[in-house]
Amino acid sequence: MTRHILVTGSTRGIGLAIAKRLCASSSVIIHGRERRTCEEVAEGIFGASAWPCDLADLDGLAHAVRSLPPVDAVIHSAGIAPSGPLAHMEASDWQEAFTINVFAVAELTRLLLPTLRQRRGTVVTINSGSGFRSAASTGVYSATKFALRAFTDALREEERTRVRVISIHPGRVDTDMQVALQGARGYDPADHMRPSTIAYAVEAALECPDDAIIDSLEVRPRFG
Repeated sequence: MTRHILVTGSTRGIGLAIAKRLCASSSVIIHGRERRTCEEVAEGIFGASAWPCDLADLDGLAHAVRSLPPVDAVIHSAGIAPSGPLAHMEASDWQEAFTINVFAVAELTRLLLPTLRQRRGTVVTINSGSGFRSAASTGVYSATKFALRAFTDALREEERTRVRVISIHPGRVDTDMQVALQGARGYDPADHMRPSTIAYAVEAALECPDDAIIDSLEVRPRFG
């Protein structure tokens, strides 16, 4: 039976690396907001299909999910990383970050849960080291990741005998998002992990034998 895995935010960065890693063993569903980009990426990955969807449109998610095949796993990799002093962050900044990083994850998971239960599937959330600790200028981003960890922990306990729920916490990864967080000045890719490294960790968690689960995994750069 073909295993279908939906990877949100998979047109670039960590999500794209995950999709490329998993396509050898599964039918991967590429998600992106822009249809053209999503379809172009899917065409370049063996056996992949495209699922263009605006995750910020929470009311439209139920309709969008109807076009998906039965999903065996969802990997929530889509996310945004606003940065700046809290004194400069407006309500709209908080709203946008929580909508993409938390609310969309919760709603998409809720909609997919009946199928995931039926197929004894897996939910993976790509969190962050910021899901454990906060710092200056990352307060909004960290708040969403703390909330995502709370959601993931609760879902794991509620679904433990039916659906595996896994939280992956990467440290610094060489992506456009990390450049935006740190600023281009002084940025050294050598101090960061490759997106493919996180994809390896995700695959390891997914392939864990059925009698066990990797609840939470923190992956940090060895050097730098």
